[in-house]
Amino acid sequence: MLVACSTAGSSSEPVSLDQASQALKVSQTQALHIEATGRWFQFGQAPAPGLPWPAFDVSRYSADIDYAAPAARVQITRQQVIEAGRERPAPADQSVDQYVAGTQAWNRGTAAATTQPAALAERRAEIWSTPQGFVKAAQAHQARTRATGDGTEVSFDVDAKTHYVGWLNARGEVSRVQTWVDTPVLGDTLVETRFEAYQDFGGVPFPSRIVRSQGGHPVLELKVAQVQAALGAGTSLAVPAEVASARPASVTVSSSKLADGVYYLTGGTHHSVLIEQRDHLVIVEAPLNEERSLAVIAKARERAPGKPIKYLVNTHAHFDHSGGLRTFADAGATIVTNAANRPFYEQAWAAPRSINPDQLALSRKTPRFETFTGKHVLSDGQRTIEIHDIAGNGHNDAFSLVYLPAEKVLVEADAYTPPAANAPAPTSRNPYTTNLYQNVLRLKLDVTQIAALHGPRVVNLAELRSAAEVANTALR
Repeated sequence: MLVACSTAGSSSEPVSLDQASQALKVSQTQALHIEATGRWFQFGQAPAPGLPWPAFDVSRYSADIDYAAPAARVQITRQQVIEAGRERPAPADQSVDQYVAGTQAWNRGTAAATTQPAALAERRAEIWSTPQGFVKAAQAHQARTRATGDGTEVSFDVDAKTHYVGWLNARGEVSRVQTWVDTPVLGDTLVETRFEAYQDFGGVPFPSRIVRSQGGHPVLELKVAQVQAALGAGTSLAVPAEVASARPASVTVSSSKLADGVYYLTGGTHHSVLIEQRDHLVIVEAPLNEERSLAVIAKARERAPGKPIKYLVNTHAHFDHSGGLRTFADAGATIVTNAANRPFYEQAWAAPRSINPDQLALSRKTPRFETFTGKHVLSDGQRTIEIHDIAGNGHNDAFSLVYLPAEKVLVEADAYTPPAANAPAPTSRNPYTTNLYQNVLRLKLDVTQIAALHGPRVVNLAELRSAAEVANTALR
């Protein structure tokens, strides 16, 4: 049933925070345990520029929130939804176990807890973007209120970089909360959470439907099944010793030679490739964020001092592969990318960056682009660099590979990730890998080395063919 609220004002009167606190039983709610099902969406991984984030069905969503700490744990079991007309790997259950407490964020898997500092701001925001959490935070931070057409608007600042705005309806319920977090591609990124159809869950007033969006598209849709004013049985939100003692990891870039003047820049989860031309440098890929790009730029200048970075080749617009692009634009590089990506980048990069201004925001330089469809060639008269669309790949619709014909080197991201040298051969079908091999055949590329932008090592074409044949025996 819907929660009745006799303490809130009429629809013509603004509702006060005290009334909302009374209606939502905020003072009696020091912790919450929430069970739900629904959908989760993978932020920053749209299958084409401008499309919504890809959807996953959520068979279990479990959240524990301790408002006093503050701390939270979220467990999700999910499986990707296969969109009509798009071939993806066979979906499998994915389970995540995510935590935040105080100034620490971490994940738990089968091994020890791993720190997740980049997730800290967003996970803390999720605590205060619950109805009871929002009212608690508003009361603690001298919130400002005013009547609007949407109800009573409540706004406050937690610190100089964290701002919240929410709305109370006539029943004293929180109907919507907005806050902003920094992301490398979008800058100040709006996170909006909407609450609908409040019910009484064993004495706890709480919405039965929650919809959260980030960057203009949904990231979470929940149908709430259970709410308790206590943490789940056996839940501990204490910071693990290995997380508390961890020191911030420095960004390191290692360099190995693929051919004369061609270097594989590795380290961490994402890689780049440096190609030395007669009077300038070309970098393939600017992943993750500004810190990674600054380290790649430093390594490139160490390898080829005195030569400017003229071009940055971007394989696709997924955020983990485009988060460092702006840093190269600030350094004077022209961004080379599929024509479909440019309007997305230009719109995204026009957004404010007040939370964490990067170098491009501070310099206010105008980024330069060189776009293409099909095939594009960069040459200094001695070395030729070919950039080709990866046609028909379900991973992304504006997706490119890089090929050096003289050196017979292929550079690609996400279509194929080589396993470790001693790992068992793949046995499951990955259509991205099959499609990449088909594109190599279609383009008649003579490949001897594959520098994948994920993975532990350089491999040859035979390994790609073997992985592709697991997925499609017709290629034999």
